[in-house]
Amino acid sequence: MDALRFADPAWLWGLLLVPLLVYRYARQQRGRLAALRYPELELLGDAPTTLWSRLRHAPAGLRVLALSCLILAMARPQAGKEVVDLSAEGVDILLVLDVSGSMEAKDLGPVSRLAVAKEVVADFIAGRQTDRIGMVVFAAEAYTQCPLTLDYDVLLEFLGDIRIADRDWDGTAIGMALVTACNRLRESGAESKVAILLTDGVNNAGEIDPSTAAEAATALGIRVYTIGVGSGTGSLVSALRGRRARGAEFDEATLKEIAAATGGKYYRATSREKLQAIYQEIGQLEKTEISSEVHVDYADRYVHLLGLGLALVLLEFALANTRLRRVP
Repeated sequence: MDALRFADPAWLWGLLLVPLLVYRYARQQRGRLAALRYPELELLGDAPTTLWSRLRHAPAGLRVLALSCLILAMARPQAGKEVVDLSAEGVDILLVLDVSGSMEAKDLGPVSRLAVAKEVVADFIAGRQTDRIGMVVFAAEAYTQCPLTLDYDVLLEFLGDIRIADRDWDGTAIGMALVTACNRLRESGAESKVAILLTDGVNNAGEIDPSTAAEAATALGIRVYTIGVGSGTGSLVSALRGRRARGAEFDEATLKEIAAATGGKYYRATSREKLQAIYQEIGQLEKTEISSEVHVDYADRYVHLLGLGLALVLLEFALANTRLRRVP
C-alpha cells in the first residue's frame, strides 16, 4: 500500500494564506470602478464577449494555484511503499536415496518402492522455501545426483531422472552414501545440517561401514534421519532382470544406531501413507524460522509540485503582461 507524508509539515500552515488572497482579490474586484466615456451606450450593445474577457480573472487564479503548489513543495511530500524484509536461518538438507535392485519391490502400492519414494520426496521438496537441498543416490556405490541448491526446479528434474541401479553396480553401500552426504555438507555454513537416508537393504558394499560414517556425521554436526522402507510382504519383482526383491530386509538396528548417534530419528515406512507422514514430520522438525520486518521506503515527490508552481508563475506573468494586461 502506498503511503504519503510531508517531511516538513510546518510549511502547510502557509496554505492559510490562500483563502485570504482569494478574499482580498474579491474585495478589490467589488471596489474597483472603471469608467469610459462613450457618446452613446447603444454602441456597446452589440459588442461581443470574447474568450479573453472571460479569462480576465485567470492571472489571479494562476497566482493562487502557484502559491499553493510552492507551499506544498516546501513541505516536501514523500510517497512510500511498504517493504517487507525476510530473513531466515536456512537448513541444508541432503536427500540420500537407495536405488538398489530391491527398490523395485511393489509392496508400498501399485508402483515400485523407488517410484513411491520419488513422489513423496518431490512433495517434500515442494514444501520447502529457503533451504538448500541436495541429493545423493547409492547402490553398491554412492554419488551426488545434485549438489546443494535453491533451484528446486532443477532438483526435481534430477529427481525425475533417478533409475534403479544396473546389475553391475547393484548392492547397498549405506556407509559410503552417508559419507558422500557428509562431504557435501562439510563446508556448509547453515545453522542446521541434515541428511535424510532412505534404504530398504543391509550394508553389503563400500569401503566404509555405517558406524564410521555416523561418527563422521556427528563430528560435522550433521543430524541424520533414517528411514527403513518395506512392508515385509516379500513381494517379488523384476523377473526379467533375474532379481528377487523381498520385503523388509533392511538392517533396522544399524539405522537406529545411525540416527541415535547423530541426534536424528529412525522411521519405519511400510506404506505410501506412512512414508508421506514421515517426510512431513521431518519437515516440521527441521522447520526454518522465517522472520519479517516491515518498513516504508519513502521517496521525495516535491519536484513535480515545484516545477508546476514555477510554470504557473511564469504563465501568470506572461498573461498579465500581454493579452490580459490591465490598463490602470
